[in-house]
Amino acid sequence: MTASKSSPTAWEPFTPRGVAAFAHARLGHLLVVQFVVAVLAAIAVDCFLDLGCFPTITAAIKQLPDQGDIRASQLKWHGESPALLAEGGFLAFDVDLEHTGQIHSPAQVQIEFGRKTVRVFSLLGYREWNYPSGWIVPFNRTDLEPLWDAWRPDILAIATGAIIVGLMLSWAVLATVYFFPVWLICFFADRDLNFRQCWRLAGAALLPGALLLAAAIAVYGLGALDLIQMSFAFGAHLVLGWIYLFISPLFLQRVSPSEKRNPFLTKS
Repeated sequence: MTASKSSPTAWEPFTPRGVAAFAHARLGHLLVVQFVVAVLAAIAVDCFLDLGCFPTITAAIKQLPDQGDIRASQLKWHGESPALLAEGGFLAFDVDLEHTGQIHSPAQVQIEFGRKTVRVFSLLGYREWNYPSGWIVPFNRTDLEPLWDAWRPDILAIATGAIIVGLMLSWAVLATVYFFPVWLICFFADRDLNFRQCWRLAGAALLPGALLLAAAIAVYGLGALDLIQMSFAFGAHLVLGWIYLFISPLFLQRVSPSEKRNPFLTKS
C-alpha cells in the first residue's frame, strides 16, 4: 500500500485516501461534510417513515370506529375483535382484546392492542406493555384522524432535526474515543499527525459507514430489504467505519522518525 505524497482536497469521504485528507484539512471542512452526510441520513429516514410507516398508520386510523379510547389502563373498543386494522410491508396494526393470537401478519413489526396491554411482535419475539394509568388516550377515527393529519409533517421535521443533531454529536463523541488508536497507528507506521489531526481523521472515518447505513435505510423503506438484511447492513456500517479508521492513516505521507513532531503541540 503506497501513501500519497500530497493530500487531496478534503471533501470526499468515500475512499481511504479521501478520509485521510481530512487530517490536514480545516475543522470547518470536516463539519460541513459531516452535516451533508447527516442530512442525507435524515432524508433516508424520512423517506422510510413517509413511505414505509405513515401510510399504514393512516390506513389503521381510518379503520377505527367513531368512538373508543384508552381509559383507566383499559381499551374501550366498540368493534369486532380480533380485527386487522392495516398491514404494510413493515408495519401492521390489529386489535385482539384477549390476545388470542389469531392474527399473524407477515409484516416485520406487528402492533396488537389488547384490552389491558399492547404487544409488539417482531422477528425477535414480542414485548408487552400495560396501558398508562391515569391517561385518557383517544382510540377512534373521529379524534385521531385530524390529529394525525396535523402532526404528520411535524413528526418528519422533528425526526430530521433529531437525526442531524444526534449524528453530529455522536460523531464528535466517537472521534474523541477513536483518535488515540489512530495516533498509535500513525506513530508505528511513521505517519506524522498530532492529536487534533487524528481526531479529524477519526471523525471522517465514520462517514463511509454512515452513508452505507443511509443507503440501506432508503432501500429498506422501498421494501427491497427485510429486517434481517437490514440488521446485517447495520453491523456492516460499524465494521466499515473501523476498516476506514485503521486503513486511512496508511494513505498519509510517510516521514522519517526524526521528522516527527511532538503530538502535544497545538499547531496543526
